[in-house]
Amino acid sequence: MARSRWGASWLSRGRPDHPPVVFTAKIDNAMRLVALDTLAERIGLKRGQGAAEARAMCPSLDVIAADPAADQAFLEALADWCDRYTPLVALDGKDGLFLDITGCAHLHGGEKAFVSDVLSRLFSLGVEARATVSSAAGLSWAAVRHGNVAVIAPGDADRVLAPLPVAALRLPAETAAALERVGLKQVGDLLEAPRAPLARRFGSFLLLRLDQARGEVDEPLSPRLPVPSFSSERRLAEPLQDEEYILELTRHLAKEVRALLERHGEGGRLFELLLFRVDGRVFRVRAHAAVALNDADRIAALFRERLQAVHDDLDAGYGFEILRLSVIRSERLDPTQEDFSGVPDESQPLAAFVDKVSARFGPDCLMQAALFESHLPERAGGFAPVRDVAAVLAPAVDRALPENRPLRIFAHPERVEATAEVPEGAPRSFNWRKTQYRVARAEGPERIAAEWWIDGENHPTRDYFRVEDQEGRRFWLFREGLYGRETASPRWFMHGVFA
Repeated sequence: MARSRWGASWLSRGRPDHPPVVFTAKIDNAMRLVALDTLAERIGLKRGQGAAEARAMCPSLDVIAADPAADQAFLEALADWCDRYTPLVALDGKDGLFLDITGCAHLHGGEKAFVSDVLSRLFSLGVEARATVSSAAGLSWAAVRHGNVAVIAPGDADRVLAPLPVAALRLPAETAAALERVGLKQVGDLLEAPRAPLARRFGSFLLLRLDQARGEVDEPLSPRLPVPSFSSERRLAEPLQDEEYILELTRHLAKEVRALLERHGEGGRLFELLLFRVDGRVFRVRAHAAVALNDADRIAALFRERLQAVHDDLDAGYGFEILRLSVIRSERLDPTQEDFSGVPDESQPLAAFVDKVSARFGPDCLMQAALFESHLPERAGGFAPVRDVAAVLAPAVDRALPENRPLRIFAHPERVEATAEVPEGAPRSFNWRKTQYRVARAEGPERIAAEWWIDGENHPTRDYFRVEDQEGRRFWLFREGLYGRETASPRWFMHGVFA
């Protein structure tokens, strides 16, 4: 592919006092090359080559141990940086990115100017990259890794693909090797060959990859992050550092976002402020709303609290050059008319309180009692973060715990020592918390099977009993394990007490 004029001139001059760079990792009990720069490729080094052989070919070689975690973090950072061009950014393995720039290229002067801008900016950040623009993801992948074309016009796919090796079709290594053994070394050989024999011998996946590269089969990209419903941004002539100016600009962006929300009759529930620093780093600040919002002042107030909470982690450096406010999640917001009763809407101050506290201390700082879909007692109820004010103010739901449940249920059942007249009968006495209890009455069992999709198929069944001791105290016990079928010695547990 064609590099930008900056990258080409840099490579033609060479890098004074800097040898070729390669990265090595242990593969099959041997140190082999897993990545290398352009200069290392020019002297004949290849991936998979032994490190000792590479040193023999180039004694001045700069060998660095590979760090996959650092490489992945760097690729994620580059993907964040590419959000300045399009929100549709997808990861391509461990060393590539896909950008869907449909409708975006004209904002940068066309496709050629777009490629030049991307590569020149990356070069200024110290990143050596390659880029190709085409109508198909597979075609761009093939050209950028095995070709030398920056922009591929519609209809030129076969001409560009023909001289490329079959590995350019993203085929498994064994398939590519099998094709080369029978003399099909270039993609052009496949274009001229009958399709039916190719499918019989090498499988339908070969034809799928070929059609994807030619653009005849659609290959949708999966963005790494949710695509915003609405967004507004500012590209600044001078970098911005002061937090107050950032908040003021955020309020102006919120006004533009409000106009978009009102036009569609929606309100935002999850907002994101993207701050693009001049050195390439991107900060994402998210703010949740307890009710659907389209008020610019309240949206700006959310980020005032969030920026104060993340102040220590938000390093402005030399300043931010792009600010973007996006709506990640929205919902229908019907306009309401205030009445003249003088009774305030109790949801408004509560929503403002929830928004302020959650923005300052995190979305999980406020909890509310909640019921969950589970027939195991300890999982059927608990606490959940407050996400929606409407759920807090709503009346009690119809679904409630069964009437035979105790007033207090322990989060973790407590082990007891119990005796029964028959192995599958009710307990006659039990020892709990160093106290002996004798059972006067018992009712049960209530059998509850385990949730196999969570606990596994071999998790024991429970038989619950409601018992009353001689003093009138009532307890809720269960026997774990069916006698003779699941275990030879069932265990007893205390799970709750009645009023």
